[in-house]
Amino acid sequence: MTNGTEANKEMNPMIDAMFKAGAHFAYSKTRRHPSAKPFIFGVKNRVEIFDLEKTVEQLNIAKDYVRSLGEAGTVLLFVGGKNEAKDAIKAGADVIGMPYVAGRWIGGTLTNFSAIRGRVEKMEDLISKREKGELAKYTKKERLIIDREIDKLKEMFSGLSKLKSAPKALFIIDAKREHNALAEANTINIPVVSLSGSDCDLTAVKYAIPANDSALRSVKLFVDEIVGAYREGVALAAKKKLVA
Repeated sequence: MTNGTEANKEMNPMIDAMFKAGAHFAYSKTRRHPSAKPFIFGVKNRVEIFDLEKTVEQLNIAKDYVRSLGEAGTVLLFVGGKNEAKDAIKAGADVIGMPYVAGRWIGGTLTNFSAIRGRVEKMEDLISKREKGELAKYTKKERLIIDREIDKLKEMFSGLSKLKSAPKALFIIDAKREHNALAEANTINIPVVSLSGSDCDLTAVKYAIPANDSALRSVKLFVDEIVGAYREGVALAAKKKLVA
């Protein structure tokens, strides 16, 4: 079957890039959340296909918002713990100096931020002391215990070192998988941008981008687009400052 996505991909470079990255692949109809129905074009080999023209529209809306965050210099927390997202999330966040969660979401990261920040500060303090040789006063066994504690803290909180206060917004890969992060953000009215597959509830996300959230190339493509939008906002702010 040749669908609208394939017919029009040559007309729009972004659609072409999405198509090549496999962003058009959704899940089977049985797995589809009702909210994703308007973004489905058809079916190919029992797999539903996203209408990438609509995906581009939603992406542009999300990018406009992220661009405003960059222009304001506010914090966007990147979240993606699935294997297909971890590396892209880390790399993308690092490019623009943003915090990230590329593993298990720790309950209370947003709703009990002061406690989470306390754990991050403890991690940073222990690492600093170790680097300065201040742990030499402890026995070998005690240092081993401290090293293990540092490793555990780093695994859980290393990506949050740059998060000094609650973020302005979240960028999530797979809203269904990261439902705890989404729920916390919605509880305290923090806007969420999310690359969400057809099994996700798109109505729970303020800026949902309906597309393949499970393929490495697709995830990286959308992470790069969000990072690019943030950088554009930063550049715009710098330009306005020069003119002023």
